[in-house]
Amino acid sequence: MDLDVFVSAHRAEWDRLDALLRRRRLTGTETDELVALYQRTATHLSLIQSSAPDPQLTGRLSQLVARARSAVTGTRRATWRDVTHFLTRGFPAAVYRARHWWVPTALLSTAVAALLGWWIGTHPEVQSTIAAPAELRELTRPGGQYETYYSTHPAASFAAQVWTNNAWAAALCLILGVFLGLPVIWILFQNMLNLGVGFGLMSSAGRLDTFLGLVLPHGLLELTAVFVAAGTGMRLGWTLIDPGPRTRRTALAEEGRAAIGMAIGLALVLFVSGAIEGFVTPSGLPTWARITIGVVAELAFLVYVYVLGGRAVRAGDTGDVEAAERSATVPTAA
Repeated sequence: MDLDVFVSAHRAEWDRLDALLRRRRLTGTETDELVALYQRTATHLSLIQSSAPDPQLTGRLSQLVARARSAVTGTRRATWRDVTHFLTRGFPAAVYRARHWWVPTALLSTAVAALLGWWIGTHPEVQSTIAAPAELRELTRPGGQYETYYSTHPAASFAAQVWTNNAWAAALCLILGVFLGLPVIWILFQNMLNLGVGFGLMSSAGRLDTFLGLVLPHGLLELTAVFVAAGTGMRLGWTLIDPGPRTRRTALAEEGRAAIGMAIGLALVLFVSGAIEGFVTPSGLPTWARITIGVVAELAFLVYVYVLGGRAVRAGDTGDVEAAERSATVPTAA
């Protein structure tokens, strides 16, 4: 494409669109003209970006298209309908679409944590590198630090702290996934290492049942949320390598928007797990009752994802924002 010739051929259209956008009132004919010019300018922008990218011209046309799009679609405010759509379609659809990433991530991570726990629990020399024998006894004894960890702070403040930490970890997995997913693997390994250490030390002390009774009520849902975030982050990184039939830029934009929405949804999921950890885990309920609450919460989330999410995906929802909210581009053939 000869950029100078292209600009000379279409500059009058861009100037006319800019002039129409500056007017407070338009006639019916002028409104039709504005819509047509908006569509053509969006096409021009797409052609320039793909064939002859020029930063200055691209910036000018991007602003022009954004202004025209705002004028054509009007200002839109978020409503309760948007919240309902996100909770019943957008978020579960995004999680469901990413299941081929987070389910294997969950299975592999659980296996790694179990293997680490077995290794630590069956090798005293490994335990000695973690802490001194007296410190290990203090950690694992009845009423020791592993048990009192969940009850040393007021339930509400502890739940808020747990929620903040877990939501931040999930957000990091989603954000850092763009770096080919490598930081996500490290974050995930650190979580599994912490779990494996607790598993191994408590099992070596003959108190594995106590450990599971403390971890499972909140850990099932909490770890599932972490696995979803990690799997989605790695999927986002893979999009850079293999965007599929989409352009790399389009694919990254679509998957990135879905990941941002997923961060909000997972924060809500982690709020529930944080509440369980703050109020149920340290409660005086029998172990079976606490574990049952955790299992019910986990099953409810999986049903939510696979039923509502699967239905939304089959209806064409991807977890991305609605079409009207996406960048204005028009398919073109150069």
